[in-house]
Amino acid sequence: MNSVKPLLNQMLPTRVSRVIRRLLLRRHIGQFERRIVGHEYLGFRLKVSLQDNLAAGWYDHDWESMPEVEFLKRGQLQAGAKVFDVGAHQGVIAMVLARLVGESGLVVAVEGTRHNAEVAVENCRINGITNVVVECAIAAEEAGLKLSFSETLNGSVGGELLPVEVPSVSIDSLAIEYGTPQVVFVDVEGYECQVFEGARKTLLAGADFFVEVHVGVGLERHGSVERLLSSFDRTEYALFWSRGEEAPFQELPDFANLPRHKFFLIAMARKKLVASA
Repeated sequence: MNSVKPLLNQMLPTRVSRVIRRLLLRRHIGQFERRIVGHEYLGFRLKVSLQDNLAAGWYDHDWESMPEVEFLKRGQLQAGAKVFDVGAHQGVIAMVLARLVGESGLVVAVEGTRHNAEVAVENCRINGITNVVVECAIAAEEAGLKLSFSETLNGSVGGELLPVEVPSVSIDSLAIEYGTPQVVFVDVEGYECQVFEGARKTLLAGADFFVEVHVGVGLERHGSVERLLSSFDRTEYALFWSRGEEAPFQELPDFANLPRHKFFLIAMARKKLVASA
């Protein structure tokens, strides 16, 4: 499908090219040879329903480690915790988190692309996981908005490809519905600043956060890394960063030396970190 995109952009009106892209995406999903695979994800044996090529590339192999998960275990990622997974894709990380927090814990998985949300529900079903709730929605600065969302295999707010209107939730509105989380994962393809505008009460409550910060690959369309980091009171939160998957976390540098590329961020509530140590 990627090979025809330049031609579609150059030769066809926007509305027509979007219709064609949507048909091509549906054909890919419909013709994909679906299969259920089993792998070890951070030591947990899970089955995953593969229904598109992006998911196959991400999930059809073992995951030996996720440094962010190990790091968050130093804080509030414990048995019985409530975790929000915002930008949950097809629920694989949510299932790992569900195993970590156990039956006394809860994972709320938020995903904007309906195809991905439906596969996430199926993945939980085939693994007998009952402590994950999947919501097909976008996390934003407030609940109840209708936002334009690029409903691709890895969608984003405001993208030009395959735009649809998707309802919004906020982290704080989820906290009202499900209870205040101890841990929040955020992977929203550049919409990070808006998500944290909608998380002010949860920040004050002292949750721990993991964030994929999309510097250079989406963040600048909606905000900035400086704006994102200003969400965290440095007297209340200790900030750590990693260059990417498998890289270790270290203390975040001062504002004059911020990373200018995509990076991973962990914000640990200092009071809760001390209490758990």
